[in-house]
Amino acid sequence: MSVTDQTTCSSRRARGQTSKLIAIIDDDESICDSLGDLIESAGLAARCFGSAEEFLESGLHRRAACLITDILMPKMSGLELQTRLKDEECDIPIIFITAHGDARMRIQAMREGAVEFLAKPFDHQLLLKTVRAALDM
Repeated sequence: MSVTDQTTCSSRRARGQTSKLIAIIDDDESICDSLGDLIESAGLAARCFGSAEEFLESGLHRRAACLITDILMPKMSGLELQTRLKDEECDIPIIFITAHGDARMRIQAMREGAVEFLAKPFDHQLLLKTVRAALDM
């Protein structure tokens, strides 16, 4: 990664240059679509990805205002993605969603700076409230 990429990741929020784009990562396409519709119904832009790798390859980790991601996914988990973003100094607020999380995963995610860790199924209004809080960070 170039120095320019690092600067973009770490300083974009301080300069107020973030969009209101919400990135959603889940390997279940129906969940991605449903969450995308929910986010857009709240007046925010959403972009869905089927994997952490697809999200990283898109370059949106340098521009998205918030990330909603599943924990357990093939290849790279949500927790591994969180570590990768932290290593790249991308301070994007992360909201984890999972049907298979446990206390250890929750503690790890929150200790590493996650905004929230929600168990599926979760209340959609709670997710929207959490997204809004993340955008205000």
